[in-house]
Amino acid sequence: MRKTAIITDSNSGITREEAQRMDVQVVPMPIIIDNQIYYEGVDLFPEQFYGYLREGRSVSTSQPAPDDLTSLWDSVLAEGHEEIVYIPMSSGLSSSCQTALILAADYGGRVQVADNHQISVPQKNAVRDACALADAGAGAAEIKARLEEAGGDSLIYIGVDTLEYLRKGGRITPAVAAMGSVLGIKPLLTIQGEKLDTFAKVRGTKRCKALLLESMQMSVAEYRQRGLDIRVDASGSFDDKDDELEWRAMAADAFPGEPIQYDPLTLSISSHTGPGAFAMGISRKIA
Repeated sequence: MRKTAIITDSNSGITREEAQRMDVQVVPMPIIIDNQIYYEGVDLFPEQFYGYLREGRSVSTSQPAPDDLTSLWDSVLAEGHEEIVYIPMSSGLSSSCQTALILAADYGGRVQVADNHQISVPQKNAVRDACALADAGAGAAEIKARLEEAGGDSLIYIGVDTLEYLRKGGRITPAVAAMGSVLGIKPLLTIQGEKLDTFAKVRGTKRCKALLLESMQMSVAEYRQRGLDIRVDASGSFDDKDDELEWRAMAADAFPGEPIQYDPLTLSISSHTGPGAFAMGISRKIA
């Protein structure tokens, strides 16, 4: 048993099977569909979820209930772990991180919340690094510090196939969504640090994917010129397997010889992007 337990949330994309292999705990993110709460990876799975989206159901997301979070922390500490590192999704994208920080204040330093501004595959990579550091004997405070130090050296590009879900989530106005649909405008978004920003607006999904890959190539070259040891990853919210395979092939072709990891975007993220979103990310290795 590790002295320092590692816990994250399901926005990391870590499945139950992966969690068992990695010896980590995963807090399921609540997804609200027609006023009924589901938990990603517990009673809500991709085929069912995308079916609800296609049917036009009301879909929104929430943060884990404070009692659920502290109950898990208490259980993990009662099992014999001396301390915990909790790695939630980026504080810039959800209030769940701030809630965790407030709750952790009651644990006298035994629970360290790492606000390293990650989500999706980069968040999973942070969990991997945290596990390696814990296995090497690092304590919770050190792991938190190392994760947060590297947090600024990450970048995600993400494009969407439809603006409808960004409109529903309040990321864009109805007028912008309507104009974008008429003109076929596809926004290319970036997540870096705490910020989700529009990087570019492109006409057509094909051009958006091409710009994403070109931007990724430039960013990878820049990171490596800085001497950083990085991971390059791909992701997407595809409910059509052929579309997923096509995007994975495009990412591989853009980075020949690169060991690109692909994970589906989590259902919580896909609630905001809708189906057909495509993404790539860079994260710095620290272990």
